[in-house]
Amino acid sequence: MEATVTTANSEEKTWGGGNEPMGASYGKLMMWFFIVSDALTFSGFLAAYGFSRFKFIETWPLADEVFTHFPFMHGVSAPMYYVALMTFILIFSSVTMVLAVDAGHQMKKNKVVLYMFLTIIGGLIFVGSQAWEWKNFIKGEYGAIETKGGSLLQFVDKDGKRVALADFAATLPEEREQLTRNKAKWFMSEPTLPSYSVAEVQAGFKAHPELLIRTEVVTAEKQKTILSRAESEARLSQAHYVVEGANLVRNEYGSKLFADFFFFITGFHGFHVFSGVVINIIIFFNVLIGTYEKRKSYEMVEKVGLYWHFVDLVWVFVFTVFYLV
Repeated sequence: MEATVTTANSEEKTWGGGNEPMGASYGKLMMWFFIVSDALTFSGFLAAYGFSRFKFIETWPLADEVFTHFPFMHGVSAPMYYVALMTFILIFSSVTMVLAVDAGHQMKKNKVVLYMFLTIIGGLIFVGSQAWEWKNFIKGEYGAIETKGGSLLQFVDKDGKRVALADFAATLPEEREQLTRNKAKWFMSEPTLPSYSVAEVQAGFKAHPELLIRTEVVTAEKQKTILSRAESEARLSQAHYVVEGANLVRNEYGSKLFADFFFFITGFHGFHVFSGVVINIIIFFNVLIGTYEKRKSYEMVEKVGLYWHFVDLVWVFVFTVFYLV
C-alpha cells in the first residue's frame, strides 16, 4: 500500500505574507507587540488615576489653578496655555514623522533627513517643556498650610484671589534647625525646611484681617470652599506644617495622590519621549551616512515612526485625563 505524503507548497503565502504574517516584517510585528503591551501598561496607570480621582473628587486639585505658568510671563496667569502649546508641538512632530516615512518610501534621502530633524527638534522641545513644568510644579507659587488632620488650607483675599505666603507671613525671631541624620534619633531626617514657620504664617494672618482661608474641598460649581474670618482663624489654629510646592509626600495644590500620579504618569511618558528622541537621533545619523540608501529600504524609519506615533497618541490621553477632565 503506497503512502501518500502531503507537503506544503513553499510558494504558498501564510496569511498572505509568506514568512511575514499579515504582510508585516518581523521588525514591524515586534514593534506592534511592544506597542500593544505598552498601551496596556498606560491604560492601567490611567485607570488607577481615574479611580483615585473619583474617590477623592472633593479634594482633587483644579487643573486651571495648577498649570498656569508660561515662559517669560512671570506673574501672569495663563491656565493651560503652555500645556496646549506642548501638545501642539508633539502632535506636529508626529506629522513630520509621517512625512519622513513617506519620503523614505520614495527613496528621497534629503527629505527624510529634513523631516527626521524636525521630529527630533519637536521631541526635544517637548521634553524640555515637561522638565520646566515639573520645576514649577515642584517649586509651587503660593504655598499652603497642612493641618494636624491632614487637610490643606490655602489663603485668599476678600475677592477670592489667591495670596502667597510671602505676601503676608511675618518674620519672627525664632531659630529653626533642619532635622538631619547626624542630629536626630534613629538616624531620622526631614526635607528642606520651608521658607516660613507655622508661627510666622499664623502671626502674618492675624496681622492681615482682610485675608481668608479656603479649604481644598471643591463645591458643585467647581470652586474651592472659602471660610469666614472666624472659621479661618479656628482652622489655622490647627496648623501643623507649611507646604510649598509639591512632592511625593505633600502637595500645596490639593490631594497628595494628584502629585504622585502626576510625577509617575507624566514622568513615565516623558521617559518614552526621551527614548524616542534618542532612537530618532540614531536613525537620523544612519540616514545621513546612507545606511538605508544602501539597503534600498527605509523600513527602520517606519518602525521608529510607529513608536513615535504611539507616544503621541498616549499623550493625547494623558493630556485629556490630567488637564481637561
